[in-house]
Amino acid sequence: MSKSATVRARVEPELKHEAERVFADLGLSATQAVTLFYRQVAMRKGLPFDVVIPNATTLKTFEDTDSGRNIVVCKDAADMFEKLGI
Repeated sequence: MSKSATVRARVEPELKHEAERVFADLGLSATQAVTLFYRQVAMRKGLPFDVVIPNATTLKTFEDTDSGRNIVVCKDAADMFEKLGI
């Protein structure tokens, strides 16, 4: 099938730049990334990822970590598991 349809979208310049850096790291052009997204939507008959609104606990965690509060630093995986009691 020939590629003749056009998709246009307006996004914030920084978001576009950041996303295109990721695409480049993955070896994808923006067109290939959009095509990949559309193919996944068509195959799954929905979005290829969960879209959720963070709950109060998650929002509090985001706020804490963004401000540097309540962060537990682990030297390695074993230390992390020990601190978690696993």
